[in-house]
Amino acid sequence: MVGLAIGHVAPRGRPGLARIALALSGLLLLAVLASLLLGAGDVGPARALAVLLGGGGQEARFVVSALRGPRTLLGIVVGVALGVAGALLQAVSRNPLAEPGLLGVSAGAAFAVALALWLGASAATLRIAVGQLGALLGCACVLSVVRLRGLGGDPVRLILAGAAFTALLGSLTSLLLLFDQRSADEIRFWVIGSLAGRRLEDLLAVLPSLTLALGLTLWLARPLAAMALGERVAAGLGHRPGRVRLAVVLVVALLVGAATAIAGPIAFVGLVVPFAARALAGPDIRRTLWLCLPLGPLMVLAADVASRLLVAPSELPLGVLTALLGAPVLVAVVRARRLPAL
Repeated sequence: MVGLAIGHVAPRGRPGLARIALALSGLLLLAVLASLLLGAGDVGPARALAVLLGGGGQEARFVVSALRGPRTLLGIVVGVALGVAGALLQAVSRNPLAEPGLLGVSAGAAFAVALALWLGASAATLRIAVGQLGALLGCACVLSVVRLRGLGGDPVRLILAGAAFTALLGSLTSLLLLFDQRSADEIRFWVIGSLAGRRLEDLLAVLPSLTLALGLTLWLARPLAAMALGERVAAGLGHRPGRVRLAVVLVVALLVGAATAIAGPIAFVGLVVPFAARALAGPDIRRTLWLCLPLGPLMVLAADVASRLLVAPSELPLGVLTALLGAPVLVAVVRARRLPAL
């Protein structure tokens, strides 16, 4: 329903946009199928397919329904949240390098959740709320420093400011590991960034805030498109840029905090997904948001499936695979003579 709603606000008339969205949706379905059929355990594609067709043994049914199924759903939600959050951050900052993991937003959420775990918080709802509060503070701190120091027009200096903030929060998170071994083990399992071992209850706890965030995104699409023409133009069209920026910070905090609370910090999804969406659909934020819906889950699920297979029977952390995909894009954007228009 969210995708259809964004589709209604997307401008019509761009050739091939519907075909691109349809092709990406088809690839996403293949990624979902691969996530259900492939894994590092003893249940191979044939046994998993038998379960999907209504048969299969007890072990195969447990693996597909209790392990791979929730993991796939979590991957879809995390991909949508991080992809949309990255697109919003890049639009409001007019900076193609603005990404939750690079600007310290994910680090703020990660530190807040790690602190909650260290203090003994185990309820998924509380952990998600704390993560969203940490993401809100992280996003507000970085964007405030950038605005005060006048760094918004320099993408590289913006990333350096975010990297410094991320390093500070990462050090504080590591410091928590020294105090309590029990909490340290739980924090290490969570902080690596992975979909393995996550619970379906986490997804249910995050749905209300994600629904609110995506609803606000629908409202923000038109003002952000107007702000791309300049704040004076946007104000002349009846929009209030200051309120729009505050709303974007709130939405990004809800999305990134929820994604980080259920899957740990996963970097570069918010960079690669909007970058690819703009390459396919052009710079209009409404088209970008439309394509982020299938592209985000597609990237996360593809990386998650690869993480299960590359070192089977062990698994790689999901964040490692997304970094391998995102680092070349980051380098390409930094080295470009002219940064993509937003």
